Amino acid sequence: MNSFSSLDTFVFLIYFVIVAGYGIWIYRRRNGSGKESHDYFLAEGSLTWWAIGASLIASNISAEQFIGMSGSGFRIGMAIAVYELMAAATLIIVAVFFMPIYLKNRIYTMPQFLEQRYGPKVAMVMAVFWLALYIVVNLTAILYLGALAINSMVGIGVLPCMLFLAVFATIITLGGMKVIGYTDVIQVFCLVIGGLVTTWIALDLVARLSGNEGAMVGIRELFARAGGHFDMVLSRDNPNYMDLPGLSTLIGGMWIVNLSYWGCNQYITQRALGASLPVARKGLLFAAFLKLLMPLIVVLPGIAAYALDQGGMLGDSLRPGGELNPDRAYPTLLTLLPEGLKGVAFAALTAAVVASLAGKANSIATIFTLDIYRPKFRPDASERHMVWIGRMTVVVAMAIAVAIAPLMGIDKKGGFQYIQEYTGFVSPGIFAMFLLGFFWRRTNGAAAMFAAIASVGLSIVLKFLPDFVNLSFLAPIGFAVPNAAGVYEIPFLDRTLLVFLMIVIGMGIISLLGRQPDSTIVEVDRRMFKVEPGFAFGSAVVCAILVIVYAAWW
Repeated sequence: MNSFSSLDTFVFLIYFVIVAGYGIWIYRRRNGSGKESHDYFLAEGSLTWWAIGASLIASNISAEQFIGMSGSGFRIGMAIAVYELMAAATLIIVAVFFMPIYLKNRIYTMPQFLEQRYGPKVAMVMAVFWLALYIVVNLTAILYLGALAINSMVGIGVLPCMLFLAVFATIITLGGMKVIGYTDVIQVFCLVIGGLVTTWIALDLVARLSGNEGAMVGIRELFARAGGHFDMVLSRDNPNYMDLPGLSTLIGGMWIVNLSYWGCNQYITQRALGASLPVARKGLLFAAFLKLLMPLIVVLPGIAAYALDQGGMLGDSLRPGGELNPDRAYPTLLTLLPEGLKGVAFAALTAAVVASLAGKANSIATIFTLDIYRPKFRPDASERHMVWIGRMTVVVAMAIAVAIAPLMGIDKKGGFQYIQEYTGFVSPGIFAMFLLGFFWRRTNGAAAMFAAIASVGLSIVLKFLPDFVNLSFLAPIGFAVPNAAGVYEIPFLDRTLLVFLMIVIGMGIISLLGRQPDSTIVEVDRRMFKVEPGFAFGSAVVCAILVIVYAAWW
């Protein structure tokens, strides 16, 4: 395998200098003083639609996709791309129904919406939930998986790699959302170009298994050698059904996961909250089109690695301790790239990791500063002081994530599944309280508090219920499958759907029996959801592509 050459290092340094230099330039010329909180946290009115769309994707696509989802592509196949493909449809729904409500009511953080709708107690509980989730689950996984990839490529220890990524991301984050948004344009360009180059080379390597060359030949060879990896909907006898439970993936829990992530998540919505509605919608639609490219960039290389591994081309690279680790599939592919291109791919991977870390850290700083620190500790805090607190929060959050990441067992479960399952503990309750808060005026604060607590409680109960109750009676309808020990478990996506339905029923009962809210303090008007013809056409194109993909590879 090729080592990381001086040419690769030079290419990577060019990327580093361009991103850092552009970020400094944006910071120095940005509108405002740089001390206003809305300028720092939201870049209010400063981001264009293409910057919003690029920033959404750059922040979303990270080590969990490049490493974790590629590893899932190796193990499961193209079916794991449902997270990316359904996200495209979800972004359209969020643009049509969620964004008008946020922007009409001048919502800047998700806890702020909850406070206006349900009161300060619910907002505070969820602010703490989000901070814990972002630091303990998301930051740690992104840092660890990114460091694992760099370690596989250049041989530097995992901890130094984590420190490098954390410092790089912190520097970008300290410049505020405008710096993040516009540097993300460069990041997503590197991500897409570098990712497609890696996919092309991987397919060419697959073609060589049969003595041929060329990426197009490699695609045919890949279908021949790993045809089962292109099933988009898994059958019940598939060993990976627990991760993607067949048809219910498309019509059940995946919608809860996606709508919660893309519509009720500070980390994502923050990019559009400072824009006008037309600009925000165009940005989300642009992100939806970019999402359609992601299976080619992050899943297909994993399937190619599977074929190469079966063909003996990867040796023991995926078995460092004698046990197969699919999360090493993408980093191993990167080591096979020619000199120079390896630097491009390394820059793409670093761009994805750093952009996600910066976006997540900025959201942590926003929630802590605006929703916890200012209302609870310093109501009279100046704009300059809040920006300073936000920057200190970024540094502390990164330090905590670096310290605990090696202790979380991320490499044991599989990076992508690790994030999805533990995020799924809170997403049913979050989505339920937002959905009912939007469209049912009777929903009260007690019902929202029930959703916040019950989401975690019910998820834990259903996760460990198989240890005490035989759930084989659910097997005929696909809601339970046996694990390696023969114990019937509920797939976590189905568990997410069940928890959501129970929470909605519980919220309905509590709201009807309890005290009706005096005022929802959130304006919702049917006319807000009208869309422009151009947006409607673009949305129809995205939906048509999704229908074609699933019809072709059902």
